[in-house]
Amino acid sequence: MRAPFASDPAQSRGRLVTEEESSFRSCFQRDRDRIIHASAFRRLKHKTQVFIEHEGDYFRTRLTHSIEVAQVARTISGALGLNSELTEAVALAHDLGHTPFGHTGEDALHALMAPYGGFDHNAQAIRIVTHLERHYADFDGLNLTWETLEGIAKHNGPVTGDVPWALAAYCAGHDLELHTHASAEAQVAAVSDDIAYNHHDLHDGLRADLFSTDELAALPILSGCFAAVDARYPGLNYYRRRHEALRRFFGVLVEDVIGVARRRLAETDPQSVADIRNAGRALIRFSDPVFADLKVIRRFLFDRMYRAPKVVKMRAEVTQVVRDLFPYFMHHPDILPRQWRKDVAEAGGEEDLARIVSDYISGMTDRFAIQEHERLIVAPRRAAN
Repeated sequence: MRAPFASDPAQSRGRLVTEEESSFRSCFQRDRDRIIHASAFRRLKHKTQVFIEHEGDYFRTRLTHSIEVAQVARTISGALGLNSELTEAVALAHDLGHTPFGHTGEDALHALMAPYGGFDHNAQAIRIVTHLERHYADFDGLNLTWETLEGIAKHNGPVTGDVPWALAAYCAGHDLELHTHASAEAQVAAVSDDIAYNHHDLHDGLRADLFSTDELAALPILSGCFAAVDARYPGLNYYRRRHEALRRFFGVLVEDVIGVARRRLAETDPQSVADIRNAGRALIRFSDPVFADLKVIRRFLFDRMYRAPKVVKMRAEVTQVVRDLFPYFMHHPDILPRQWRKDVAEAGGEEDLARIVSDYISGMTDRFAIQEHERLIVAPRRAAN
């Protein structure tokens, strides 16, 4: 049974460009399908989470991460009586704006774009789904519903103060009410992102031998998970043991969020999606004790994984890739692909050109960025020497 505060497709605020709706899919289903078929979504297959995409086939990519987030989000959404289709649409789209090389690439591009308004991956996701995907005859972007756009823009909470330029530019013509919280569905997508990466970063770190199972078993929450596995399966195989423990860790986080959300919703007693937006706080979140434990785990991951010597070394290398490509394309925009040169011809000046170059680089996959850097930068330098 759907809750009274769930987003109702029949009450959607609609699309910027009016379309005839599907006779067999809700508007939120249609949004989800358009996101799945978007070029930017396919490129997530070759964009990194923590490890560079070409380092191994078993590490998570942005695509596998997004699928995992959507799975968690549907589970939580269903338990709370929310609209699972909208939840899934926001979950699948939440990382569309990421650059190659994860947050390392974003940091490098943000620094390069500082004179032109900076770079923010959440704002870039809005730019992609409203402008850069150009496949439909009647509009640029995917023409998603207001609710899905809102969820992508502010699933992490209200966007106030220094609003990223891409988001501010879009909202000037289509107000996403950045000052309020997003729908409960978008809040579920945000916390599901936290659950998914906390789980899979531990798994990927183990696979990369950046830390041991024993070290993991000493961490908050995980100590209880390993103890439960050992009590039920004494002498279990090493790989099965850690998988079972991480599976339980995953379950603890999901159950905690559902429990907290039910209590907060009961306290607030929202009767509409508007009540959720204007509640003044996020209603879908971890409990304080679990959140405190997760901070300990994140600190462990930061020290042992995100700042591991081989990861730091790779971060420096890929940062240089972005730093080299950006000025190269600024000075040689004529070598951009043909569909991008039309935008260059219409650019009003250096700032417009920088944003075109930023759009192009941020859309690259890890391996394409590395290949282009080799072709355009490294090979000519080598030949000159």
